[in-house]
Amino acid sequence: MSGRPQQVRAVRQEGKGDGGGRAAAADPRLRSAAGVPRRIVALLAVTLLALAAAGAYAAAAFQEARNSQAAVPAVQVAAAGALPAEPFVMFRNTAAGQGYGEAAFAPLANPSGERFLSGRACDRVYATRELVSCLSTQNMIPTRFEASILGPALQPLQGWELGGIPSRTRISPDGALVASTVFVAGHSYASAGFSTETVIRGADGTVHGNLETFALMSGGTRIKATDRNIWGVTFVPGAPNAFYATASSQGSIWLVRGDLVERTLTVVASGVECPSISPDGKRIAFKKSDSGTLVGDRRPAVLDLATGNVTVLGEQRNLDDQIEWLDGNTILYGLPRDDTGLDSDIWSLSTRPGATPELFIEHAWSPAVVR
Repeated sequence: MSGRPQQVRAVRQEGKGDGGGRAAAADPRLRSAAGVPRRIVALLAVTLLALAAAGAYAAAAFQEARNSQAAVPAVQVAAAGALPAEPFVMFRNTAAGQGYGEAAFAPLANPSGERFLSGRACDRVYATRELVSCLSTQNMIPTRFEASILGPALQPLQGWELGGIPSRTRISPDGALVASTVFVAGHSYASAGFSTETVIRGADGTVHGNLETFALMSGGTRIKATDRNIWGVTFVPGAPNAFYATASSQGSIWLVRGDLVERTLTVVASGVECPSISPDGKRIAFKKSDSGTLVGDRRPAVLDLATGNVTVLGEQRNLDDQIEWLDGNTILYGLPRDDTGLDSDIWSLSTRPGATPELFIEHAWSPAVVR
């Protein structure tokens, strides 16, 4: 899974006075040649690299938006004043011209027709009948990343600052919970040393916390690895406190079932990345790695939660998106048009054997189906 995504402890300086100072300076584990504690040097280096990465990302996004806004419109667009009453699909508009990068929607009955622009630029977007979750990059100095919740009239209801580059967002079916994942370090789940922050909030503003603070359990035993990362939340229909997500540590990938009340993440399967639960709550669509780890290409697959059977679907291209269900037998996902990542399309794929992908919406990304 990708996105546009260390804990370092400060050490107390030892050795006040001559004897302690000489001992500390003589210990190469504690001091660099300049007399600065090595761990502080490492902390500064990591911080500077993270700031540089965020700045580079913001600069690229800003230039991307400028270039695209100046281009000839590739699709027919109109301004939206509110979410529609009829079923629709929400997505990020990647068509060159007016509204590039904005959250947009189109009627589900005619998804490739005219699209309606929200006026809000989003890196990642998701929606329900009453709410829109928008994760965005604010091109200022310093660069800021923000989350916004919009109401049915596309009016801001609440917002907060994010801790890194936007990667994933989901809203529970009842609109009560909002999940966001960002890259605190790195910009890809296959990158060495990447670090995520996934937080679930109530639509009323209640913060349920960073999922990395939840107890990660496997076979009744707590996994205490400090390098774990959690991402790709999908909420369970009809279960207000339950969700699924991806957990990883030491290159391993697990599907975990989360409980907001117990504050636990329980491993239920291996090799399942970026889950998306089906409308009936019985299956998980996900990205299946060829290698079974975070390294390698991914293909869409479906896990039957009751039997544990996995079916790999008929998409041969590398998938780098969180899947969305169009209906009980069809999934949607975004694929970039080229290596630049500036433009992308949304594809549909039946879960039936032998099915092949079909283009669903051109110049679009991050789909959310609302009925």
